[in-house]
Order: sequence, then C-alpha cells, then structure tokens
Amino acid sequence: MNTAPVVEDGNKPSCCTPSGLPMLNAAEAQAMARVLKALADPNRLRLLSIVKAGDGGEACVCDLTEPLDLGQPTVSHHLKILVEAGLLHREKRGTWAYYSLVPGALEAASQNILGLQVSTPVGSGS
Repeated sequence: MNTAPVVEDGNKPSCCTPSGLPMLNAAEAQAMARVLKALADPNRLRLLSIVKAGDGGEACVCDLTEPLDLGQPTVSHHLKILVEAGLLHREKRGTWAYYSLVPGALEAASQNILGLQVSTPVGSGS
C-alpha cells in the first residue's frame, strides 16, 4: 500500500505561539516552591504572625511554644523551615534565639505569586 507524503502548509499559523511573557526557570520555580511550602502550614503562618506582632517585630523562641500549644522541638522545626525559606531571620543572644521577619520577604513572595497571574481570571468561563 502506497501512502502520499504529508505536505505541511507554511501559511498555517502556529498553534502554540509563545506569549512573550516571562517564564520561571527551574531554579526560580524551586526557590518559589520552597517559600510556598513553608507558607502552606497553619502553624508556620501563626509563627510569622506572632513574630510580626512581637515587640520590635521580633520574638524569642521561648515565647513561641505556648501560643501554638506545640512542643519546643516541633516549634524549632517550623522555625528552621521558615528561616531556610528566607522568611525569618534568626539571631542568637546568649542562650536564646530571637526571630524577626526578613524585610521584604513576604512582599517578594506575594509579588512572585502575582507574577504567575494569567490575563483571564480563573473561573471566568472565557
């Protein structure tokens, strides 16, 4: 059985024309995912809120276990994740560690999320 060769029409528009909008590369996506994973836990969100509301925008680790009703090892684990994600700064003072928000970190996370917006709102039906 003979088959005719397929001839491509050079005048046809491409079905997948790049939008020209910036896209995340692998490293940016990895960094963004680390921050979003850190924010995706209710206890970590509460920790950020407690630290932000603390005197001078900081809180001692000794003041963070009681409000969450969690043990010290669990709170330390959550704090470590927030520090590694670049959301909290840790400063050792004597035997205690004090935590403060990294200036601009939450705003940067918000801008990264907003940068993923599409021009048509989700659920608009268009």
